[in-house]
Amino acid sequence: MNKKIIYYCLGILIVFFISFSYSALAQSALSADDSSCFVYFTGVGCPHCSQVDPIVLEKTLAAHPDVFILEYEIYQEKENAPLLMSYNDQYQTGLGIPLLITSPQEKLIGDKSIINNIEQIITENPHNACLLLEKSSDFVQLDIDSLPGKPKIWQADRILIALDANKELGEQAKHYFLAPNLASIEDSSFKKLTNISVPLSGKKVVFSKGIQIGSWVLAWNNNSSSSASTANSSVSTSTSIPFTPTSPQTPSAISWPQIVSLASVDAINPCALAVLVLMLSAILIYNPHGKRDIILAGFSFILAVFIFYFLYGILIIKAFTLIGAIAPIRLWFYRIVAGAAIILGILELKDFFRYRPGGFMTEMPLSLRPKVKKIISGITTPRSAFVIGIFVTFFLLPCTIGPYVIVGGILSQQVQLTILPYLFVYNLIFIAPMLLIVVAVYSGTHGVVKDIDQWRKKHIRQLHLAAGLILMILGIVMLLGG
Repeated sequence: MNKKIIYYCLGILIVFFISFSYSALAQSALSADDSSCFVYFTGVGCPHCSQVDPIVLEKTLAAHPDVFILEYEIYQEKENAPLLMSYNDQYQTGLGIPLLITSPQEKLIGDKSIINNIEQIITENPHNACLLLEKSSDFVQLDIDSLPGKPKIWQADRILIALDANKELGEQAKHYFLAPNLASIEDSSFKKLTNISVPLSGKKVVFSKGIQIGSWVLAWNNNSSSSASTANSSVSTSTSIPFTPTSPQTPSAISWPQIVSLASVDAINPCALAVLVLMLSAILIYNPHGKRDIILAGFSFILAVFIFYFLYGILIIKAFTLIGAIAPIRLWFYRIVAGAAIILGILELKDFFRYRPGGFMTEMPLSLRPKVKKIISGITTPRSAFVIGIFVTFFLLPCTIGPYVIVGGILSQQVQLTILPYLFVYNLIFIAPMLLIVVAVYSGTHGVVKDIDQWRKKHIRQLHLAAGLILMILGIVMLLGG
């Protein structure tokens, strides 16, 4: 009789255990089915990404709290860059960014494609699994410690950040990340963080509170129902934050000394000075006593050079930005530009030790000089000086484009709105010697033009030496990470 009771009790326990397990599995499956996960590649400093990041990582998450975004930033996090190539090898996703991957067959690449189609993609994929390199997995069942690289996982008003590639305590971090109410976590024994600043392309998202769990940082806001706050400028973070979002190993900002150095090399270019002297000589021949015409024609010519060189700079930066959108090239881009500066410096030094007129990439080719002289000889008024200044800029490019290409390559890595002040100052320095010459000629008329031309010819090797040394030093500093 006692045995029957024991068997009966055991039977009840087994049935209860099976029922409980089935219920837990069903609940887990329900949780997985209720969410969608998308893989997103972006880069801080990528102009196209600056248009898409707020849409994908803020607007979409606020409207769809059941969506998880697995973000890989590839410009500042060097561990993430090879993953773009790996995803392309596995799923033919393409190598450009921004890139949103939903399935092996479906991916959106480029700002317009993502912005125009992301809502439809989410609507059509309400139960989308995370596409990993080896398989797909629902986020609830995903082992986040096994994720390659240093991902950031976004959902609604919170974010989970991998501090390094050697992850630990991921399951515990994910458990809290999925908790409906994060306020209770503040009472835990984990290390507390405040004002966690997460960089996007073009701005930052700031989370007011967070904790560190092993190799992960979980961040959220005071009010768990609110969306993340944003800031367009730097926001101070608490000293308790154990990570720095920006990698110091990837130079991403140009410095004012670099701008001044490159602009100075361009400004002392012998052929640019020669063109201006030719223009002023033409004005003096036409009207040797008209000081007013000299100053107006000179300023008109310089204004044309300034405006169109500014426009050329924007075109150069745009071209490099398109090249930089290909991530594997973008990763080596800074070093390529540094190498170009060193090579150009060597060419300038060659003209110091063994000077020949019309040097490659350092002076105007000899074949162009008669054409330029003929065009300039037609200057008779300030208006014609401006028009001819526009045409002359095309002929000046072969001998002045070197430093401009270098500065354009560096500026292409910046957020678009930040490049204009650098470009303005660069071109202001570029035309400064021209302005000084015009003022000097206005003061002393024809004799000054002849003196300036003779000084240029006498010191042309020294001008090449100065330009070469500046470019060489700048290139070496860039290679060393300065």
